Amino acid sequence: MKYAVKYLKNTFYPLEVPETLHIEDGQMVLVRTEKGEEALKAFIVNSKISELWEKSISKPEPLKVIRSLSQRDLQTLDDIKREEVTSFFKCQNLVQQHKLNMNLVQCRITFDRRKITFYYTAPERVDFRGLLKDLTQVFTRVRIDLRHIGVRDETSIMEGTGICGRPFCCSSFLRKFATINVKLAKDQGMPITPGKISGTCGRLLCCLTYEYSNYIDAAKGMPPVGSSVMTPEGLGKVCYLQFLSGKVAVKMEDGKTKEFAKNDIEMVDADVNVEIDVPVINTYTDDNDNIDIKQLEDDRNSSTGNV
Repeated sequence: MKYAVKYLKNTFYPLEVPETLHIEDGQMVLVRTEKGEEALKAFIVNSKISELWEKSISKPEPLKVIRSLSQRDLQTLDDIKREEVTSFFKCQNLVQQHKLNMNLVQCRITFDRRKITFYYTAPERVDFRGLLKDLTQVFTRVRIDLRHIGVRDETSIMEGTGICGRPFCCSSFLRKFATINVKLAKDQGMPITPGKISGTCGRLLCCLTYEYSNYIDAAKGMPPVGSSVMTPEGLGKVCYLQFLSGKVAVKMEDGKTKEFAKNDIEMVDADVNVEIDVPVINTYTDDNDNIDIKQLEDDRNSSTGNV
């Protein structure tokens, strides 16, 4: 396998190139996909990557190359891109006329112009039979596909940059969405504030799952906040935990707070006369925002895999 293309959420697909066809790195080629004929950019695959890819049992099926794009084809591609924009607004106007509760996301037209796909999100099931009837009057001699996707899917195909400054995980390397809930953020000691733990899609950050297992392992053997413990310097109460460093902050009977390694303390069944402040972490701190934190968790409209 020498060449590949990026297709569907930036997944690399190997190319099946005819022996009679010569293509170069970065050249636009016409390939046959399950959606029809599409124009994609071909890349030369590193020999080491190719070797690993050949051994993979989950690699995508190769896409057949029809031909490389000529200057005339490139002009056709530009025309199609402009058609996609005008088609999007035509469909959007019809959606508004039918007063449908759906948000049009994107329009895609195959290179052979045999299929036009409209992607949309919706909070509930939409009866678009009237819309489809009107669309067939506007877009004749073409197959029309109205495809419902989730808000996570929407973000993955629109692409962008996350709060970390890097491209969205869902539009670069993430192939499947894991189930995410607020417990993941709480267990990692993150402030439960929508602006800090949610992404552009309005759902919890996908990266909350990346290091979660490390936090769970680090938390083993640590006493819960508020428990009484015996330290090398006397009795106290646990006021907060430093998971990754393995440190436990203990408020001593003299009112001072000191940190100890988790192996240097021991839980005791004693009534220590120490009052600790409830950490603001793990609580909803944005008083100016009335968003229900549960709305950030996954639901049936988060992702459909229908891209």
